[in-house]
Amino acid sequence: MIDQGTIDRIMDAAQIVDVVSQFVTLKRRGINYVGLCPFHTDKTPSFYVSPTKNICKCFACGEGGTTVHFIMKHEQLSYFEALKFLAKKYNIEVQEREFTDEQKQAYNERESLFILNDYARDYFANTLHDHIEGKSVGLSYFKERGFREDIIAKFQLGYSLEQRDAFTREALKNGYREDYLVKTGLTIKSENSNNLTDRFRGRVMFPVHTLSGKVIAFGGRILKKAENTGKYINSPESEIYHKGNELYGVFFARQAITKADCCYLVEGYTDVISMHQAGIENVVASSGTALTHGQIRLIHRFTTNVTIIYDGDAAGIKAALRGIDLLLEDGMNIKIILLPNGEDPDSFARKQNAESLTNYIKTNEVDFIRFKTKLLLDEAGNDPIKRATLISDIVNSISVIPDNIIRTVYIKDCSILLNVDERILAQEVTRKRLAYSGKTAPQKMEAETQAINKGLPQSIIQNSEGLVKKTPIDKFELAILYYIVRFGMEIILKGGEGNSVTGDMPVTVIDWVKFDLQRDGFWFTNPFYKLMLEEAIEHSSDETFVPIRYFLAHTDAEVSKIAAELVSDRYQLSKVHIKQFGENARKEDTPLAEEKHLEKDVPRIVTELKNAYITKQIREIKDEMAVRQKEGNWDSIMELMQQIKDLEEVKKVLAKALGERIILKW
Repeated sequence: MIDQGTIDRIMDAAQIVDVVSQFVTLKRRGINYVGLCPFHTDKTPSFYVSPTKNICKCFACGEGGTTVHFIMKHEQLSYFEALKFLAKKYNIEVQEREFTDEQKQAYNERESLFILNDYARDYFANTLHDHIEGKSVGLSYFKERGFREDIIAKFQLGYSLEQRDAFTREALKNGYREDYLVKTGLTIKSENSNNLTDRFRGRVMFPVHTLSGKVIAFGGRILKKAENTGKYINSPESEIYHKGNELYGVFFARQAITKADCCYLVEGYTDVISMHQAGIENVVASSGTALTHGQIRLIHRFTTNVTIIYDGDAAGIKAALRGIDLLLEDGMNIKIILLPNGEDPDSFARKQNAESLTNYIKTNEVDFIRFKTKLLLDEAGNDPIKRATLISDIVNSISVIPDNIIRTVYIKDCSILLNVDERILAQEVTRKRLAYSGKTAPQKMEAETQAINKGLPQSIIQNSEGLVKKTPIDKFELAILYYIVRFGMEIILKGGEGNSVTGDMPVTVIDWVKFDLQRDGFWFTNPFYKLMLEEAIEHSSDETFVPIRYFLAHTDAEVSKIAAELVSDRYQLSKVHIKQFGENARKEDTPLAEEKHLEKDVPRIVTELKNAYITKQIREIKDEMAVRQKEGNWDSIMELMQQIKDLEEVKKVLAKALGERIILKW
């Protein structure tokens, strides 16, 4: 872990214009800078950089944040990897917290495995180019496949000699430990004789990289025919390699996937390499294994759009079908391409250039429902039992889709393709979803969402799209954080007579939120928002505390991201706003409307939160009453009715405080 002092030094040194301009051409516009967004296909400049706030924001796709968040997204690094990236750029020594002895041992072992894999990568690459066997066997194979020298170098391809223990003996000679050689899977140790053997002997080598480019494993393809030996073998699971969480080629594809907002998914190593050589770089491979949730989550970090490209034979079709439901369940938009018979992505890409390959994909890709329905219809023919099974299979796939609108569209399309009543399909999908969740009735209503949004500053509603929000309550907690992060130490009530909060001491925004919530026994429920509130309260006794600075440089990446979203102004000021507040309202350092009325806005939003809490409690009690009614427990029902009556009295008081005449029924 990097200590807070080091993070502060990095944030001070890393000026947003300096960092972003390394990757984006910026032009000055007023007090800001603007350029084409690097995170989506941007034809007109929509990526704004604010040197005064030291943040960036795309007004089209919404991406942005601090310098650290920009590097995280652009280079696809973790929070602490991005901090180290910036520390290296600005020559800042990274001070990390002291590890325990166990943590040191685990860390040192992991680092040793990475170092060994780096050595192995270089050894295999040098063997490919410098050893007579490597050149005559390995390099000749890659040349026959049509791979250029630059592509071979880019993917760090190599060759492992046919000799039984050539690599192992060389590694031991260079001081690498036997136990690490075995743990990485580069070496196999016989249980009976303790003999050491190279796992990948006689194979061309494909290093597997993490998102940050570290080598964590290898794949090897044998070039000679051998009985009882697989064509491809991979490194076994280890401390640093978990096959289900990795995708081959993701290190080389991450920026292209983000830029294109689409990921092409293929099956093997050479499929990825050939498509890169053809000019298509947003491609990764599952390495011949069934797609896993871990791999899908990795793709989801960059895009929700996946196009599966597999062989047109039976094996390719089955491979394409295997991962569909998992992708759908994760909210991905799926399209599928089956290549002509006898072609795989490797062979097909070698015959194309970037333009022709892209055009072929765009012309021939189909959405999953049409692909799966047509495929299964061809198999079912006129057999009614098989058709019923087909419909059930399609319903299963649609039912795992989390988005209600997308499910509805697919149900409509499927009813036309299968000639089945749309209502019947909808009922079956609903039944399946209820069976998955164990619920017996819908839990949310549109009126609830509309009521929750009522009274929130528009900037909060707009900025909350990308943040952690699981319940309607979260929106109010986020709105309060908006004021805490931006204006937490601003005074909204002077000290002296009439100050029932702190007496003679002035009351800040943070003071008021703490006092008002604790007075009525309320507190935040979202774990991230709760953490931010409590840390703000803890530091508010320090007069030099600056909430914006503190939370933007927070050690928790999610907290830092939330703060960056709250600080950014996602939309430019409207003409009405400029007319009302004058030309100076264009400037970022001019307070907006809510900044000028903190003494009214902060108490109001806290009251809104209380109202939402009470409303939630009433709804939960009504649900409990429905259960008790089925049980015939009338005494319990009377008690619950009294609780509702008491809570509705509280709501009347809150409604009066909010100046409302009507109490919303939820």
